[in-house]
Amino acid sequence: MGEIIVGYTTGVFDLFHIGHLNLLKNAKGMCDRLIVGVTVDELVSYKGKEPLIPFEDRIEIVRACKYVDATIPQYDMNKLKVCKQLGASMVFVGDDWYGTEKWKEYEQEFNKEGIKVIYFPYTRSISSTKIKEALKLTRGWTIEEPKREIKKGDYFKNIENNSL
Repeated sequence: MGEIIVGYTTGVFDLFHIGHLNLLKNAKGMCDRLIVGVTVDELVSYKGKEPLIPFEDRIEIVRACKYVDATIPQYDMNKLKVCKQLGASMVFVGDDWYGTEKWKEYEQEFNKEGIKVIYFPYTRSISSTKIKEALKLTRGWTIEEPKREIKKGDYFKNIENNSL
């Protein structure tokens, strides 16, 4: 039996959607063991965004995906360091990064370490940002809105006690 091929990818995975699933499914098709770094809330905030779904929930959602063999928290942007620690020989990213100055440099760094950068088609029809925008437009919903206080009996106020 040959060497096990380990692949690595990262993401926020907020409002998990078909684009996320496509990335994970395609990545798993190219490696024996897929490890996924899920970005911690603090790093998402550092990048100027706020996740709607807390880190603990997002990592559980990704972990439950049948294409994922393991999940780890992503605490910083140094994917090369993590790939080396995990023994990954491939890193998977969306093709929306292809050709950018940042990823041209990353490709050179990864290539020096024998790690292939694989780009998958970005699912242009959907993104967490588009979902957030749609929620805001259709429901006036934003992350800044205060959470509604739930009072005792809110869920059962129309049900009589003896019918439970």
